[in-house]
Formats: sequence, structure tokens, C-alpha cells
Amino acid sequence: MLGSVGDLVEDVVVRLHEQVNVASDTRATVVRRRGGSAANVVAAACRAGGAARFIGQVGDDATGRGLTDALLADGADLRVRRAGRTGTIVVLVDVAGERTMLSDRAACTDLADPDPEWLDGLHTLHIPYYSLVIEPLASTTTTLAAWAAERGIRVSIDTSSAAVIEQAGPGRALARIASLRPSVVLANELEAATLGPRLHPDHLDGALVVVKQGAEPAIVLQAGAAPVEVPAVAVADVRDTTGAGDAFAAGFLLALADGLDPVAATQRAHLVAAVAVRAASAAVDD
Repeated sequence: MLGSVGDLVEDVVVRLHEQVNVASDTRATVVRRRGGSAANVVAAACRAGGAARFIGQVGDDATGRGLTDALLADGADLRVRRAGRTGTIVVLVDVAGERTMLSDRAACTDLADPDPEWLDGLHTLHIPYYSLVIEPLASTTTTLAAWAAERGIRVSIDTSSAAVIEQAGPGRALARIASLRPSVVLANELEAATLGPRLHPDHLDGALVVVKQGAEPAIVLQAGAAPVEVPAVAVADVRDTTGAGDAFAAGFLLALADGLDPVAATQRAHLVAAVAVRAASAAVDD
């Protein structure tokens, strides 16, 4: 089973139909749905036919209960604490499909007192970098990663956000990632550029590094091997890429657990991400 620790929030997705008219009206479609990087990975894994567990905290409120019900409907296993106020992310999707996120994580970052039972049955613990920056969630996640390593559970880290990396300092962020001794590190092209050339297996104790580049080929970096470019799956009429990176992570980690090599796992990850992009883009007209 694939597990992921971190955010389960309400996404308020604002799809712009035109460029923003500052200080005036802008036509848009506004929808609400379940979000959070960790939850998205778990949901995508379940939809791809895998078993997956979400580990985290949501508010003790109607919104939080609705979000966990939605994850259960996807087939997810849950280890959830309920307290405080459920978080909200406002996702601005511009006319080209690019996303800007306004984040209020609320109860997500309050997860404390980890339980070793949360890791039972996992082959992989996936950690968005978001889960490493605010206490007590950061300490909880660090403890889970250490327990996972002791139990032979693969640890995967997604670098999550160039802006969050910049706020922490790229050198400090990379040192934080390296301290957890991950087997896999996933980054998009902007995050990779922000972290710099030390985002490489040679500086991460041999960890497999995959750089996602949207519609362009992903780059697979393995210790002692030349970089390999793996073409993405073409998707027509892309209007929303929300969740594509998390779906890629789910597909990739499930494929590794199935015994595929990193290049074949990246090919499968592209397929899972393409399904997510098609679904998100189709929903624009719903």
C-alpha cells in the first residue's frame, strides 16, 4: 500500500475566462472539490487501481467530514485526526491552464503524536515538501520517515513548491530533504531550477530523482547513469492541470512497487497524469 502524509483541504477552484480585470469584474467559473497534495496522491493511486492510505488531520467540521467521505468513496484507507478548522486552497486557473494557489492549510499543519500503526502495510511513504515546513506536522512527518526507513519502507519526497523552497532557502530545503534519506525525489522543472544542480543522486545518497516538465519529457536521474528523457503523453485541449503532478507521483510510485524500472515507471506515471489532466480539463465545461 502507498501512504502519503500531509494535506486534505477544500479546493476552491477559480477558472478565469479572461485576463484579470484589476479592481473590476472578471468572468470566471468557481467550483469546490477535495484537494491537498497528499490526498490527491492517495486518490490518484486508488483510481489507478492501487491501494493507498491518507495520513493527516482535518477540521472537526462538516467540511472535513465531507472531504474524508470523498476519499473513502475513492477507496482510500484513512488515518485521520479531527480537530480545529479545515483548510482551504484557492486555486486560480488562468486562461492558459496554469495554476496559482492561495493557501490556508489550517488544521493540516497541526498533526502531532504520530502512531507507528499508521505505517503498517505500506510499501512507500510519500511526503510532499509542504509537510516538512510547519510544526508540528513537520516533526510528525520526520518521525514517520525515520520509522519508515527502519522498517524498510521506501520514502519518497515531492519538492512541491518553488515558492515554499525559496522561502526556506534552496540550500536549507535540499538539506532537509536529504536528511530524510529518501529513495525517490520528484520535482517539477521550476522546483528543480530553484534547488539547483545539487538536486541530483550524487548529492542525495543515490536517491532516484525525476524532474517533471509538464507536456515536455520528464528527466530520470539515476546514480552512475546518464540522464534519460521520457516523453510525456500528449493531451489535447488542456485547460486545467490541477492534480497532474500528484497523479504522476501516484503512478510512478505504484509502478516502482510493482517492480518496474525507473524509466518504465515514468512512462506509467505519464499515463496516470494524462488521465488526471483530461478529467480536470473536461470538468472546466461541466
